[in-house]
Amino acid sequence: AGNRLSIARLLTQVENDSPEGRAALAELFPHTGKAHLIGVTGAPGTGKSSLVNQLALYYRKTENKRVAIVAVDPSSPFTGGAVLGDRVRMRDLAGDTGVFIRSMATRGSLGGLAQTTAGMVQVFDAAGFDMVLVETVGAGQAEVDIARLAHTTLVVEAPGMGDEIQAIKAGILEIADILVINKADHPGADNTERALKSMLDLAHPVEKVFRHHGQAMTVFTPAGVNDPALWIPPIVRTVATEGTGVTGLVESISAHAEHLRRSGDWSKRERARLETELDLMITESLFSQFRAQLSDSRYDEIVNQLTQRTLSPWEAVKSLMNGRKP
Repeated sequence: AGNRLSIARLLTQVENDSPEGRAALAELFPHTGKAHLIGVTGAPGTGKSSLVNQLALYYRKTENKRVAIVAVDPSSPFTGGAVLGDRVRMRDLAGDTGVFIRSMATRGSLGGLAQTTAGMVQVFDAAGFDMVLVETVGAGQAEVDIARLAHTTLVVEAPGMGDEIQAIKAGILEIADILVINKADHPGADNTERALKSMLDLAHPVEKVFRHHGQAMTVFTPAGVNDPALWIPPIVRTVATEGTGVTGLVESISAHAEHLRRSGDWSKRERARLETELDLMITESLFSQFRAQLSDSRYDEIVNQLTQRTLSPWEAVKSLMNGRKP
């Protein structure tokens, strides 16, 4: 029914991975699959939180859609705590019953997403939210988990975050469905856009002409590159603090959603997402079972041998796995 208190309490159960949370997710699962999941990722300082704020405002005021926001913050490797400060930049959304913002910590998960993020997204999906925006930590070049969770992935860049080589080599750009140059009013925005276009040309080559021994030669695109089923990420400029360019970004998001449905990629991504989620849960479950059957004394013994360099990590794994057999 969309009761906010019920949602908040269930999100806590899901985040804590309690038996009640798991039972609720099992019951809610048949009611999911309707929301458009949008991932927002990029390096720290590019303005992801401000951009999410403007997107939510637009969807509420212009399209009257219900919006949920999952803001993932890094946990300290020393204290285990997290600031959960993304909401500071989302004050414009305060008091709007059509918006639900939930901050969560990574709790040591790599790749920019906490393991329970998928469960939280399911809760919002079942609660009837039209758009679910997932803002990730900003883990830099290796943050690709969001591409497995979201239907549409926005990669946010900003001028001054690196040279052209940095933009091209950054693997994070390869997961982008839409490239956003935020803080486009800053110097260097043209250079950033030029670098991103160079990267896209490498990924999606078009007809190229070059000279060989003085003769002009044409290299045609590989078969299927100009296929209408292929999505080439657009580059959108925004200034999130002023709301500039948000309309164009929303139009690109809508065009991508339409492309996914028309090409059949929507169901393919949904299948890949669920398959990844299943694999992660199997891995976690198997490890928990294995650790429960292993005595602490045996584990400490292996760790001590590792510390003394009398046993290599590979040999330790082999010993532990074989140790379960009679």
